Amino acid sequence: MKIFSSLLPKETWQWILSVVGVLALMVFSGFIIVETTKAEVAIVDNGEKQTMHTHADTVDELLDEAGIAYEEHDALSHDTDAEIEDGMTITYEAANKITVEAEGKEKTYHTVTGTIDEFLDEAEISVSKHDDTSHNKTAAISDGMVYTIDRAFQVTINDGGDKQKVWATGGKVGDLLEEEKISLDDSDKLKPGENKKVKKDTPITITHVEKVTDEVKETIDYKVEERKDNNLEKGKKKVIAGGQEGVLVKTYEITKENGKEVNKELVNKEVKQESEKRIVALGTKEEKTQQNLTTLSSESSNSTKSSRSKSSSKSSSNDSSKNDSGNSENSSNSSSSKVLQMTATAYTAECPGCSGITATGINLNKNPSKKVVSVDPNVIPLGSRVHVEGYGTAIAGDTGGDIGGNRIDLHMPSQADALNFGRKSVTVKILD
Repeated sequence: MKIFSSLLPKETWQWILSVVGVLALMVFSGFIIVETTKAEVAIVDNGEKQTMHTHADTVDELLDEAGIAYEEHDALSHDTDAEIEDGMTITYEAANKITVEAEGKEKTYHTVTGTIDEFLDEAEISVSKHDDTSHNKTAAISDGMVYTIDRAFQVTINDGGDKQKVWATGGKVGDLLEEEKISLDDSDKLKPGENKKVKKDTPITITHVEKVTDEVKETIDYKVEERKDNNLEKGKKKVIAGGQEGVLVKTYEITKENGKEVNKELVNKEVKQESEKRIVALGTKEEKTQQNLTTLSSESSNSTKSSRSKSSSKSSSNDSSKNDSGNSENSSNSSSSKVLQMTATAYTAECPGCSGITATGINLNKNPSKKVVSVDPNVIPLGSRVHVEGYGTAIAGDTGGDIGGNRIDLHMPSQADALNFGRKSVTVKILD
């Protein structure tokens, strides 16, 4: 500077300084003028406020100056070509992209609304309370969100004849029944199956299956056996054993569907009581001819006369002789008509191969202590009551291959009792 000042005259130097000062003043003044002519504008960018001083003429220029990329779906408080005014507040909000998927289709939307509920109202999309959605209606919307709607439809459930309509959005049949608190037993039938998809046009049918047992009693007819009896007059009949019907119990398994019987199956048969034979004696005894009757009458008369004669000839005897004679005669008559001397053995129903059912149908297995004797029907008629010495009163209710003539076989409760009895000679009195 000293070099320049020494080269230039003092007046020149003063003039340069004056020019520089004027220029500096002009620049500063211009700067002041520029700054004082800028408009003050407030911009609210997605909720954040900032103040700007700008020479921009339009909102579009201001947004560009502020670095805001405005798109058609975004929200802007002023038109883009609106002129900038001092003190202006411009609000800008960027739109969020949301994709809606429903009924197998999808559509993309742009929105500046804050919640799903507001968006659905803006886009005029209806969602019922029965529809299933991916987000709650109060959920906030974010950019790139995917919102799904599973539309509800009505399905008819036929629960054992009781029909009702319920709302469904698909899924599995089993899950829907669980939601509706409908339970099934293992034997119940379901159509479609639990893992099948619920469809609008396919009703769900439940068939309740119940299995019960039923016992039915049936009678078993007794058999009628006729036996010839030469002690009974020909043409006459005598019931020796009345016979008894048996009882058969049949068990059925009954299948019911929704309370109605659809199948009945016999699963068991059991004889609760055996039937007993009805035994009827048929008389085969021939009637005596008139000649035989006359001969017998004559012989009887002679016998009577002889007896009377003998009685008369003895009338002078003492009382003791009369008593002895009288006792002897009574004893003789009793022995010839009702008292027999017989050889007795014993048997039991427990013997190998024995059925335990007598010839007259008596069940000795059920009545092991019943007094029954096996006889020759030609000697003692079946069905007669007899008194056996040392055995007691019994019924002539059985026969045997070895039992003939004056043989009798006594029924005992056990094999040991039969063996202990052995073989004896006994007096048998026919009671009726």
